[in-house]
Amino acid sequence: MSTALARTAAEEALGFQLPNRRMEDWRWTDLRQLIDKPYPPRQKVEATPADVERLLASSLFSGVAATRMVFVNGEYDAKHSRQANAFVESTAELSDPVNLMNLAFATDGARLRIEGNVDTPIELVFISTDAAARTVATRNVIELADDASATIIETHLGEGSYLASSVMEIRIGHNARLDRIKVELESHDAVHLAHAHVVVGRNVTFRDFTLTTGARLNRQNGTFRFIGEFADAKVAGAYLLAGKQHADTALIVDHEVPNCASRELFKCVMDDHARGIFQGKVIVRRGAQKTDGKQSSHALLLTETAEFDAKPELEIYADDVACGHGATSGDLNHDHVFYLKSRGIPEAEAKALLIAAFVGEAFDTVHHDGIRTALEDFAARWLSEHRRKG
Repeated sequence: MSTALARTAAEEALGFQLPNRRMEDWRWTDLRQLIDKPYPPRQKVEATPADVERLLASSLFSGVAATRMVFVNGEYDAKHSRQANAFVESTAELSDPVNLMNLAFATDGARLRIEGNVDTPIELVFISTDAAARTVATRNVIELADDASATIIETHLGEGSYLASSVMEIRIGHNARLDRIKVELESHDAVHLAHAHVVVGRNVTFRDFTLTTGARLNRQNGTFRFIGEFADAKVAGAYLLAGKQHADTALIVDHEVPNCASRELFKCVMDDHARGIFQGKVIVRRGAQKTDGKQSSHALLLTETAEFDAKPELEIYADDVACGHGATSGDLNHDHVFYLKSRGIPEAEAKALLIAAFVGEAFDTVHHDGIRTALEDFAARWLSEHRRKG
């Protein structure tokens, strides 16, 4: 095919050329092929209160005490929200395809400035109700002032067929702490495209966890910039995928200054014909000495037809650093299964216990007890539905 690719029906509806396998960062997630129908943007869809309340009740964190901002079909829903804080303006410049699409189509989003220590988690809930296929886009900005601390939950829920586009811009001030927990629990017929752009200040503690489990097609980009010394960031995630689900996470951790530490840990479970992808790059700039940056991704394949691809990268321009990466994939350890069976545990239960322990390492990075318990309970339910019997 010539360089000027003929637009697909989806591209005609969006007005954009979608990323394709000719682009290195998208060679495993060819959106031109995977997005197989139009998702027109800026379609006004009204939702009934009953629909919103039913979907809100399906949030993993409905039992966690939290303030809440709710966005329904791309618009802020004051009735179902318990308002949080003030507003800030966006200044980040992002040029990847996910961001450009979102910039063109976003209709609303959270704008939070957080000062002081906020003990109660803030949940941002993004709901798409069942309607004709369309694009639902939100753009969000969160700014933590110096010395502030907060826990942000980001929950994505929906019904029907839609493309959800989400960009989260986060700026963390000096001496601040942020815990961010994202749950992608979209409709099984949805496409989820997201980018988190995080700027980390001096002496910051940042903990980020993402559960990927809902959409049929998922691409999540993350860019994490260290601009202040003595910061510590842990970026973790878990996949729970089945059927023909496809999930791709692409992260860049950019150490621009010395004396910072980063950890990436992803534990991915794939059943049936599901496919998981992890692409992680750690960049250490010139002069960023004493950087400690490590990443690891591990996949558990419950069937021979499941697939996992990993692309870890290190790009280092300093000489006094401690950096490394690792990636593994395979099925359950049969010796471990045999050992549990020999102790009287049925095979199905033994497998479920081993899978729960596998993903549990990623859940352990979540600091808030109630949130971590909600995630573990969801994983247990998922495993009870998808564990293998033989």
